[in-house]
Amino acid sequence: MWFCHIYDDIISVENLLSAWREFLRDKRNRKDVERFSIHLTDNIFALHRELVNKTYQHGPYKAFKISDPKPREIHKASVRDRLLHHAIYRILYPRIDPKFIFDSYSCRRTKGTHRAINRFREYSRKTSRNHTRTVWVLKCDIRKFFANIDHEILVEILTKRLKNKDATCLLNNIVGSFNTKDRSGVGLPLGNLTSQLLVNIYMNEFDHFLKRELKITHCVRYADDFIILHENKDYLESILPKISEFLKTRLKLSLHPDKVFIKTLASGVDFLGWVHFPHHRVPRTSTVRRMFRNLKNNSKKESLTSYLGLLSHGDAYKLSQSIQDSKGQEKLKGKRNKGSKF
Repeated sequence: MWFCHIYDDIISVENLLSAWREFLRDKRNRKDVERFSIHLTDNIFALHRELVNKTYQHGPYKAFKISDPKPREIHKASVRDRLLHHAIYRILYPRIDPKFIFDSYSCRRTKGTHRAINRFREYSRKTSRNHTRTVWVLKCDIRKFFANIDHEILVEILTKRLKNKDATCLLNNIVGSFNTKDRSGVGLPLGNLTSQLLVNIYMNEFDHFLKRELKITHCVRYADDFIILHENKDYLESILPKISEFLKTRLKLSLHPDKVFIKTLASGVDFLGWVHFPHHRVPRTSTVRRMFRNLKNNSKKESLTSYLGLLSHGDAYKLSQSIQDSKGQEKLKGKRNKGSKF
């Protein structure tokens, strides 16, 4: 029932106006947004007519690069197209999110990285029976995740899930508006709001494979990173080829060869910016380095508060004290120059 009128709900003027209000947050002073706002009513009704008549075509993207925390290429759509992305997201998300497994944490309301690492800690306690036995962790990363999403497979999944031809055609239009360089029919742009939802729909196939086919209980996935905990190393070694094969044959994805490992929790597991141990977790070395670099370039109180909030989710009391003390910062800077791990 939820999907019967989904296309009409997406393209309604009321939904487009609500999507505009959501889209406008923190974007009022941007030139392209200001230009669209000058003739807002005309622009929204023109978009609505195209969607009603099914003549809408997604426009091109503008590419730019960012380097925090690592180099990425972002593709930005026009204001008109981004408005539609928001309109789709606000209707589709509440209908599709209940279909996801609980332990998928990326780009979902009430989820996020902090809940993901807390779930990891909870599972480590259960698997180890309160840290009374060894826990083995399989940690995997999918190679060039967004760049390798197959359009045909994604649209097939959408067709099966939505059971609404018009909505599927609209999403096919958006999916097909972008291709990875030199590869037609592959890739989603990092800058699209819809991309966040679409990759979760895509990876939901994998999530259910882990839960239903492999019967895995203790796993956590955040976008292209996932971990599986078990008391038996041999078991994790046995399921790794099955995981790789499913990703390859069903989703045309592959595991990053340099980012797959099986190790004990006691030796330290790097997951979502933290290194996790049985009784504590500490921020990743590269995270600490980036934190000090950013604080040096931006000494605003808001930035300091943000980092202190981040550190509060782990065992980093001394580090928190150091970044609040200018002398402590200089001391740590000297240590870094002498080869400290920070």
